[in-house]
Amino acid sequence: MIEEIPLPCARLGTRRVLAVHRFGAPGARPRAYLQAALHADETPGMLVAHHLIRLLREAAVTGEVVVVPVANPIGLAQVVEGTHVGRYALDGGGNFNRQFPDLTDAAAERLSGALGDDAAENVRLVRAALRAAHADLTPATEVAALRHALLGLALDADLVLDLHCDQEAVPHLYTGEALWPALSDVAGELGCEAVLLERDSGGTPFDEACSGPWWRLAGRFGSETPVPFGCAAATVELRGKADVSDALAEADARALLRILVRRGVVAGETAPPPPACEATPLAGLERLTAPHPGVIAFHRAVGERVAPGDLVADIVDPSAADPAQARTPLRAGTAGILMARSNRRFAGMGELVASIAGREPLQRTGRGLLFD
Repeated sequence: MIEEIPLPCARLGTRRVLAVHRFGAPGARPRAYLQAALHADETPGMLVAHHLIRLLREAAVTGEVVVVPVANPIGLAQVVEGTHVGRYALDGGGNFNRQFPDLTDAAAERLSGALGDDAAENVRLVRAALRAAHADLTPATEVAALRHALLGLALDADLVLDLHCDQEAVPHLYTGEALWPALSDVAGELGCEAVLLERDSGGTPFDEACSGPWWRLAGRFGSETPVPFGCAAATVELRGKADVSDALAEADARALLRILVRRGVVAGETAPPPPACEATPLAGLERLTAPHPGVIAFHRAVGERVAPGDLVADIVDPSAADPAQARTPLRAGTAGILMARSNRRFAGMGELVASIAGREPLQRTGRGLLFD
């Protein structure tokens, strides 16, 4: 079944909708939610969703699966002089994958005195409280309405996968500390070469808006009123922006189907997943930025292992009076995998050039760990 959810019209004469593909019986468990291209210029997930929808049409869905293959029709339309601006809202609404509502406090108020020692019943009560807290929100802008609609589709799912990509990257995954290693099969099936864990990455991205209230509520109410993690959510980065092909997308879609089978959402049998890579703290992600503008000359490819001091790239000022003084080296400060790098070959001062996933924390945990 396909449902169209209209978004409020920000301008006269415009109309945008979310196309929602539903499989299985409404309300059946387990429930899975998948969306693609919340950052609207990140194309790989849309083609993966296309192949997954085709596979699900032929599968026996015993739970419920909801797929939103184009999660951001606002950003998809933001093309300025041939340049697609899909990461940020041009109306000032910011990064499309930030500032999702945190429903924890509002749900906690509704749950005060209601929870008991029955974990399954507590899960039901928490889901009802989250839905009620969400229903009470009144978004004031088109972007806020988009965030509200997407969160409403996902917030009571058992599994939430938000499909993104980086600029140039190996497959990798972001998720909460509390959800690892429960999501290790997702990383293994999709061939992730890095998994980044954090309790609160800052900025309230979509996956944390779905799963974060569960571990926060569990911490508030304590062991006498157990709150299991009723939603396992992750941001999946499907390589780089140019890694778009039917071969890659179908392989990823089949991996996602195996994940759904393993969780009992889709009927069938599947082999054990490939082993997952090592998970490392999001605070251990080193970001190399350009100290001044210049041409980027890379010396390391994504997926390579680096050690402290290794040369990753040079920032070259082609206008320098002395070519011998034109290069500024960017060297790794930590040991790890070169997870991602810029797909542009010119950087402005302070712009992100490359990211290295390392084991040792380098940043302050808590707020602001995500590169906006």
